[in-house]
Amino acid sequence: MVHYIDDYPGREITIQGQKHLYFGGTSYLGLQTDPEFQNIFILNIKKFGTNYGASRNSNVRLTVYEKAETLLAQITACEAAITLSSGYLAGQIIAQNFNKPKYKLFYAPNTHSALYNSYNKPYPTFVALNNAVKKHISKNNKVIPVVFIDSIDFDGCNYPDFVDLKDLPLDKVILIADDSHGIGIIGNRGEGVFRTLQKFNTKELIVCCSLGKTYGIQAGAILGDEKRIKQLSETAFFGGASPASPSSIATFIDAQPTYRSKRNQLLLNIGYFEKLVEDIAFFKNIKGHPAFTFKDAQLTDFLEKKGFILTNFNYPEESSSLMSRIVLSSHHSASDIRYISEGINTYRSK
Repeated sequence: MVHYIDDYPGREITIQGQKHLYFGGTSYLGLQTDPEFQNIFILNIKKFGTNYGASRNSNVRLTVYEKAETLLAQITACEAAITLSSGYLAGQIIAQNFNKPKYKLFYAPNTHSALYNSYNKPYPTFVALNNAVKKHISKNNKVIPVVFIDSIDFDGCNYPDFVDLKDLPLDKVILIADDSHGIGIIGNRGEGVFRTLQKFNTKELIVCCSLGKTYGIQAGAILGDEKRIKQLSETAFFGGASPASPSSIATFIDAQPTYRSKRNQLLLNIGYFEKLVEDIAFFKNIKGHPAFTFKDAQLTDFLEKKGFILTNFNYPEESSSLMSRIVLSSHHSASDIRYISEGINTYRSK
């Protein structure tokens, strides 16, 4: 069921005058309604304004972008990074950059549409993908294969072990990973998957992501080696687009202590939920990640009647399969988690 609301869906959500607890969305650290985070953002809006419509490549340049990109590179352990106005734009600049005769594009199952060109479709299985890549290399070693994946695919195929990648001749492959659901959460510092994927010794590694899901700002980013990041920053695609607002980028810098404390709280919430739910194996979950996926539509209906709203819609388009998830956030209280756990246990014991 589609619900139309008038306020931001934080910890609570009001539908037709009735309050529900919201366990959906992608606000993993619960920052968008957090007073401490909002105050940081407001101070930066007063300093930098609400928007900056000039090109990053103009003759007048704000230093806050380079400062944030240096920090992001340090956190994720990549050589260099650039920011853009959204994660989707970050994916599209990469997709368009490699849409050339010298490259052959391959999409893993569940790859996000942000990385597609208009005619691309993912392979149905990793076996099919791997066979296709190997066949291409054996027949045409002058055209470089480029493999696109989502780091967190919610089916458990990729992070943390990326088992299916190990069957590929990765030293001949450019690997591009969308880490929108991992960065800011997974890893000791919320560094995401860049360091993990480096161990596979690919021909080249590029990671893109949204900074909106975990970090609570309207921005995207691309991580890679210095040569690639420089090349992307010199494209018309990058130079012609307005950047993320400088107030958002400055907030990414200033809110690092808040990110750390909220990440710690999220991990505690995940552990508490896993402890309370009697049949946690009913859900598909990636260790350390706050999304718990399931396919029982009746559970969604049952919990909604109990006062809970979950993620439950066809994604990314109407013809796609139904996506049902319980998503924990740092803003959930212990009592919130107890209530929804009791609801799940009641339903599963019927």
